[in-house]
Amino acid sequence: MFPLNKTAIILPRRSFQQSLRTSSSSKGGRQSSGKMFFVTGSKHTGGAAKGNEKSMYQKFRDVDILDKKKTVTALKPGEDRAMLLGLGMIISSVMMYFVLGVTVLRSYADSVWTEEGVCVVLNSTVAADVNCSYNCGPDCWRASRYPCLQIYVSVNNTGRVSRLSHNEETQDASSECFFVPKCRKETAVMQAMVANISERLKANQRIPCYYDPGERQRDTVLLTRLYDSAAVFHSLFWPSCMLTGGALIIVMVRLTQYLSILCEELGKIRK
Repeated sequence: MFPLNKTAIILPRRSFQQSLRTSSSSKGGRQSSGKMFFVTGSKHTGGAAKGNEKSMYQKFRDVDILDKKKTVTALKPGEDRAMLLGLGMIISSVMMYFVLGVTVLRSYADSVWTEEGVCVVLNSTVAADVNCSYNCGPDCWRASRYPCLQIYVSVNNTGRVSRLSHNEETQDASSECFFVPKCRKETAVMQAMVANISERLKANQRIPCYYDPGERQRDTVLLTRLYDSAAVFHSLFWPSCMLTGGALIIVMVRLTQYLSILCEELGKIRK
């Protein structure tokens, strides 16, 4: 009987210890599950916050890019046209400099009749007829004649007698005649033209003329210059104005682009 009682007493103790262990293990499991739930919950909430931040940043970035695209698309056509206009003006001015430099400036620089004076007409006579040729069609040239008018003058009342020519082209075409008319079929028209000039330049008439101060062309003076200082001024002034205008247009376009970018940056800082 005694062993039975002992086992009976031991069994309840073991069952009580097991119940305590199971309860403590269940509590530990609940606490660990609570901790795990808290950790996982905090992880989920942190990921959601980061996702919201990313989405908000992406929205602001999209809005910024859209505003930039709108600004660029609004300014780009006008800026392109203005830049093309400025470049076209600069290129045209450079071409004008080249053309006028070859024609006007070169002729003005090569001319030796630079000093202006006063000439007194001594006499004007028609020396002889000069042969010339005129164009009558494709590969067709016919001969004609015009009267050669010779005028002699005294330069600045110095007693030096020189032959008068109309301009540099006349001097290069004929070193003997004052004026070389355009060759025509009707010789009467050219004779009337030369007679009219002879009547206008009568003896003892004082006229302005140009002579060579270096006296390389001592025997010849000119009534007018082909290109004077006024022609040279205009040939340099207008291309310079075009060049300056084109450069100003390009500078203004670049300044507008810089100011638009600066305004956008200031607007971002205020926001």
